[in-house]
Amino acid sequence: MSRRKDPKVSKSFTTQFAALKNLPPFFRLIWDTSKTLFIFNIVLRILKAAIPLAILYVGKEIIDEVIRLIEVTDGAKDYLWTMVAIELGLAVASELLNRAIALLDSLLGDLFANRSSVMLIRHAARLDLYQFEDPEFYDKLEMARRQTVGRTMLMSQVLAQLQDMITLLFLGAGLLTFSPWLLLILFLAVIPSFLGETHFNQHTYSLTRSWTPERRELDYLRFVGASDETAKEVKIFNLSGFLATRFKELSDRYYEANKKISVKRAWWGSFLSAIGSLAYYGAYVFIIMQTTAGLITVGSLTFLAGSFRQMRGMLQGIMNRFSKIAEGSLYLQDLFDFLALEPTIKDKENSQLIPTPIQEGFTFENVSFKYINSEKYAIRNLSFHLKKGEKLALVGENGAGKTTLVKLLARLYEPSEGRILLDGKDLRDYQLLDLRKNIGIIFQDYIRFQMKASDNIAVGNIELNKDMPVITQAAEKSLADTVINDLPGQYEQVLGKRFNNGVELSGGQWQKVALARAYMREAQLLILDEPTSALDARAEHEVFLRFAELITGKSAVLISHRFSTVRMADRILFLENGQLLELGSHEELMEKDGKYAELFNLQAAGYV
Repeated sequence: MSRRKDPKVSKSFTTQFAALKNLPPFFRLIWDTSKTLFIFNIVLRILKAAIPLAILYVGKEIIDEVIRLIEVTDGAKDYLWTMVAIELGLAVASELLNRAIALLDSLLGDLFANRSSVMLIRHAARLDLYQFEDPEFYDKLEMARRQTVGRTMLMSQVLAQLQDMITLLFLGAGLLTFSPWLLLILFLAVIPSFLGETHFNQHTYSLTRSWTPERRELDYLRFVGASDETAKEVKIFNLSGFLATRFKELSDRYYEANKKISVKRAWWGSFLSAIGSLAYYGAYVFIIMQTTAGLITVGSLTFLAGSFRQMRGMLQGIMNRFSKIAEGSLYLQDLFDFLALEPTIKDKENSQLIPTPIQEGFTFENVSFKYINSEKYAIRNLSFHLKKGEKLALVGENGAGKTTLVKLLARLYEPSEGRILLDGKDLRDYQLLDLRKNIGIIFQDYIRFQMKASDNIAVGNIELNKDMPVITQAAEKSLADTVINDLPGQYEQVLGKRFNNGVELSGGQWQKVALARAYMREAQLLILDEPTSALDARAEHEVFLRFAELITGKSAVLISHRFSTVRMADRILFLENGQLLELGSHEELMEKDGKYAELFNLQAAGYV
């Protein structure tokens, strides 16, 4: 995979300043996460911001008082001990505030990470299926996913920035009353370092963004190389060397690209910091000369030197932190870009509920469909009628368009041409959620959820995940109860080996559990897309016989490569290259002696 450069990434400082526009919506999200924690955090930081100036001033008073007492041997020490007690109190308060702020940052950060992850999951569920089949979309999703946790640090950085700026104002007022030149020297000392950090942060962001596909591939290689789902193939095909070599090559290339930036950043950072140190000690010498000339007291020397030192450190920290905040804001754009994505398949205004019961059925009128970035049609000029209560079997070789047809029925895809009708009205005139509630569908690549057996079944209608009578009834209908009743924890048993005490099932057992999902809802259309491929012919026949008995009066679409099962359908639709080749009952197609009859006889001969 070649590294791609993002032409939209600018290397100018303007880009980083422009990225700060993401901070207001970012903090609105934090405010909505917990108003109480946010307000307490701000109040504590304002209190903490005033402490450095107070400690420096009290320190000045202590030193001046000590010198006065040395000169006046019998002077009272009450004021000295009062100042010492105040400084102690300020030091303790500072430490307590630091811990309280760190606690609030941690709690608020965790809440925000959880909330943004929930937002990401819910928003992803709104998007179209075709978007998940686009590599560029996956890049956006991966970049957004990284921000749900990584951007919690941005919150702490921005709040710390505001706190330090308040402290800087307090300390700056003290320096300004003594000599405005000190402030000028201070700014000249930190600006070079700030510009350097900003420059290299932009380079780092550009590198990270342009390498998103490769870093996603690295994550995939980690998973494939060390996962229970891939362990068998990795061992039997001896893939560890291939995977490790591929990972090393890719990671080494990223390391080298990142090292070039890191080395330059370290060298220039050291050089520019040295300039700042020279400026600081120049100002320090100036303050010492003023003290030795008797223009200021030793306490004032301590106050001014401390103020200058802290202001230099804070100002440099503010400048450097600004670069990190700007960088974080650039990355934050990835999250907002993803949340701004909108589905194209959505409800129209005044959309209707699905008729209950359906009167006429579904009709395809010259429906064509092709995937994005594909010139070839997956479905072409397809017209047929699925009657109410009819069981229709879809037959065809791999790639014929059977699963695509099913996804069009469920409005997971929209036709590129033509239209699909339900009871004479365009499918797009009905509420999307209500349509999908009325369709029960089990795909051949169903998910094996590493959850309890009851939850694995309840995903068919997750609103009923606590309704055990409905769950057990669905399991009985799919024959999954014969599997679950033999498990140590029965319906409470965790399936899969990813978590402790989990139990792995065979392929056929998993399929019975997955089939139970189709019985979890009172759907008017049930679709089985080769969900029994792991069952032997006898078991599949039994499952479909039971299925036919249980859905009397409902419409159904069956996809299977076993013609002995397919013949149970009322009609059979034979697809070839996305087009309707033959349509009729088993008997009618056998009499026609076309492609269906040919394949049926070939398969039947294999059982002789």
